[in-house]
Amino acid sequence: MKFLAKGSAVIGDSESLKGFCAVGLEIFPCDSFDDLPHLFRKIADSGNYGIIYMTEETYALTEKERRHYEERLTPAVIPIPGVKGNTGTGIKRLSSFVEQAVGSDIIFNN
Repeated sequence: MKFLAKGSAVIGDSESLKGFCAVGLEIFPCDSFDDLPHLFRKIADSGNYGIIYMTEETYALTEKERRHYEERLTPAVIPIPGVKGNTGTGIKRLSSFVEQAVGSDIIFNN
């Protein structure tokens, strides 16, 4: 089986994305949330990214679009805190994956 290396993208407000270029991630600033659904679909459908990190705020605003990609292996869509703070979305999502994989939440014990 052959696997192709894919890059990682980060979507969010420009203030939250400032440091991600330094670690080799491709950034996609989106300060106009009206453009966000189109931007997300464009990045997800490009086939260039195995992982798309999104600030929790942009993650919440693309629920409808993200559902389309949930059954696919790639891209993995991962919420991360932005400069406005942590809403807990990323932790809740991780907790649900652990519970689904092992039958109970062994990490957070919820």
